[in-house]
Amino acid sequence: MLVCMLATARVPGTAAGDEKQHSLHAHDFVIFADVYTERGFALLSAKVRVRRSDERKFPWEAISDTRRELGVRVKQGAEYELTIEARGFKPQTRKIDARAGNREELTIQMEPSTGGKP
Repeated sequence: MLVCMLATARVPGTAAGDEKQHSLHAHDFVIFADVYTERGFALLSAKVRVRRSDERKFPWEAISDTRRELGVRVKQGAEYELTIEARGFKPQTRKIDARAGNREELTIQMEPSTGGKP
């Protein structure tokens, strides 16, 4: 899966450096999504924005790649709102509960906009 947003920091050196690298993301929650058209085709360049449910701004975002995949890393312990948008398709919103576990995997099928071409 090609996901640039999920790259981790490299800490050069010894095993202690490896432990430090692991601890940098120890409390992260990862949201993976596959985005499709209504016909089941991969939807390239769908934009996903994520924010805490109690906030107005969207500090995280990602774009689906050529294989329809994307990923976003957020902090555990909160509820999030995920908004998916793509040209020619109706926007969708999903709720994500990151208070338990460390990942959520979504399959999103987009619906064409009324009167627009996908």
